[in-house]
Amino acid sequence: MLESPFRRATPESSLEHTIAQDSLPIFQRIKDYLVGEIAAGRWKEGEVVPSEQALVRQFGVSRMTVNRAVRELTAEHVLTRRQGSGTFVAPKKYQATLVEIKSIADEVRARGHAHRSALHLLEQAPASEPLARQFDLAAQAMLFHSVIVHFENEVPIQVEDRWVNPQCAPDYLLQDFASITPNEHLMAAAPLQGATYSIEALPAPRDIAEMLAVDARTCCLVLKRVTSSLERVASVVTMWHPGQLYQYTGSVG
Repeated sequence: MLESPFRRATPESSLEHTIAQDSLPIFQRIKDYLVGEIAAGRWKEGEVVPSEQALVRQFGVSRMTVNRAVRELTAEHVLTRRQGSGTFVAPKKYQATLVEIKSIADEVRARGHAHRSALHLLEQAPASEPLARQFDLAAQAMLFHSVIVHFENEVPIQVEDRWVNPQCAPDYLLQDFASITPNEHLMAAAPLQGATYSIEALPAPRDIAEMLAVDARTCCLVLKRVTSSLERVASVVTMWHPGQLYQYTGSVG
């Protein structure tokens, strides 16, 4: 008779498992329980998890012990806490590539999610001295300026603060940026010739924090990009992303 590959747990193996479990700190057992339930699909991304009071009753432990477990899972970006609303399963980190300039709308849709944008500012304004130097224009030269918030499944994931050279995209102010992204318009109006990047972690100023629906001074991933077209600098853009939701990826070769 062939021996089954599945072995019934013996009293000895069950005892070993129980001892191993008992050796774990209680807060770690609570963390493992929450992570296991999320992995099993009981609570999905964005769904609320049991309150600390419910976990206190379930495990028969102190509020301090439960709070430590929840606090550590929040720091590890497994959970996210909203003041006055509860604790939720944190969204997965959204990814963007640094290798290829793509529309954020295309990236969101490629993940099977819904994209929308909210226009906060669209104007013609004089260039500051630093901006004028970046565009190689005279100080106070007129530029186009837009500030747009991009959403993924109604979660704000990017504030796009963009300055545009009117010589490269004269119709920029006429665009409906609810139906087309600035990147999509510029790629058509001013074919890309080159780009330079920098990326850093910065605390969110109050206005950026409000648009991203995060606390002021929350750490953000900030991508600054300068693109050129037709032998001119076409666009200077700063893109703010909530650090706990976003990561940049890329490969060469």
